[in-house]
Amino acid sequence: MQKIETIILSKLFSDEDYARKVIPFITPEYFHDTSERKIFNYAREFIEKYNSLPTVEAIEIAVQNDRGINENEFKNINEKLTHLDDSLDVNEKWLLEETEKFCKDKAVYNAIMQSIQIIDGDDKQHTQDGIPSILQDALSVCFDNNVGHDYLDNSESRFDFYHRVENKLPFDLDMFNKITNGGLPNKTLNIALAGTGVGKSLFMCHMAAGALGQGKNVLYITMEMAEERIAERIDANLMNVNIQDLKDLSKSMFDNRIDKIKKKTEGKLIIKEYPTASAHVGHFKALLNELQLKRNFRPDIIFIDYLNICSSSRFKSGSNINSYTLVKSIAEELRGLAVEFNVPIMSATQTTRSGFGSSDVELTDTSESFGLPATADLMFALISNDELNAQGQILVKQLKNRYNDPGMNQRFVLGIDRSKMRLFDVDQNDSPLNKEVDHGPVFDNSNSGQRISSEKMNFEGFTL
Repeated sequence: MQKIETIILSKLFSDEDYARKVIPFITPEYFHDTSERKIFNYAREFIEKYNSLPTVEAIEIAVQNDRGINENEFKNINEKLTHLDDSLDVNEKWLLEETEKFCKDKAVYNAIMQSIQIIDGDDKQHTQDGIPSILQDALSVCFDNNVGHDYLDNSESRFDFYHRVENKLPFDLDMFNKITNGGLPNKTLNIALAGTGVGKSLFMCHMAAGALGQGKNVLYITMEMAEERIAERIDANLMNVNIQDLKDLSKSMFDNRIDKIKKKTEGKLIIKEYPTASAHVGHFKALLNELQLKRNFRPDIIFIDYLNICSSSRFKSGSNINSYTLVKSIAEELRGLAVEFNVPIMSATQTTRSGFGSSDVELTDTSESFGLPATADLMFALISNDELNAQGQILVKQLKNRYNDPGMNQRFVLGIDRSKMRLFDVDQNDSPLNKEVDHGPVFDNSNSGQRISSEKMNFEGFTL
């Protein structure tokens, strides 16, 4: 009886439909026999280069020209080639299912072997905390038959998509609802960029308080401040009390205000503290599962304060990894967490030294890694200076936005009450930096944009 590896390789030489369906999903590592792995590599390279199936003769010539194989490997490969049967007649559906099963089995086997290497200390790049994600990736191997969206034939599904109401978590700030088209969608990573002391944690505490007020379940993970300090800021926000005056409230007054908050919301707020740079998505997943099991708590939004002081589940702490790779890895893992648990994640990052004092922060002012803005769905800068502070305002500048046109309201101001840890909407015309505030898309406000809009020019039947 022939092995599945032999059948797969035989079909790569004789069945073009089969080859095109499976080539994207099979990796050389699935073939544990060295000769079979090399034959697969030769066949795949031929298909990718010439866009047609290889012949045994072509592979034999490739073997002869390969200076990287020894005489013993040369004999084994040629022997394997003689066992290939281009006249195999097997059920196509059965073969695809068996090939997918082969890929899954080999992926799991390879993942287990890699995990053993990590446990034994032979893998210096990964930690034991990364083992669950390695196994999860292996278990998720499958053949995806969807080869893309057909623009014309799939127009009906696209129309349904345009009119589908997306589940979003709205802000209690009108300007943020405008720039995000109604709030934060699930499965997204959203980043606030600001310098030290500008208001990253204040912004997230205000958002957490706002989400709780909407009856949402909120998980706030902090690695910068103690749990009690975060709760103190949220108390000041929800109780409308100066943060310095909280300690002066009597027990009865404090309990009375907590009771009022309970009556206004059906949600819960959990604050969890981790030591700086010690926690990663593996810890967060364990926390989420534990909260679900012990408290029947599943968050509607997760705040992580803040991204740069997380660790990565893929790399050991203190290993020789550059900051770009590390921070990008953390961002990708957090966005994967958002997708896995179907929630929006809100986090923050520091500006560079040059960006700290700038009134016009750019994406390039992101501290440590430009890989972070490449991964985020929404990224905005919080900017403060003496003039804004005197007016009790903070400037927001959009840096990246996958939910809306970032040219619309690219800059706007919010009111800020630092004593009560609150943000609020203000009239944009009242900003001391009114020249910095945008009131529409850049092109629409330009001379050309206004001319095209007023003339309603027609281009080949399409009215603008």
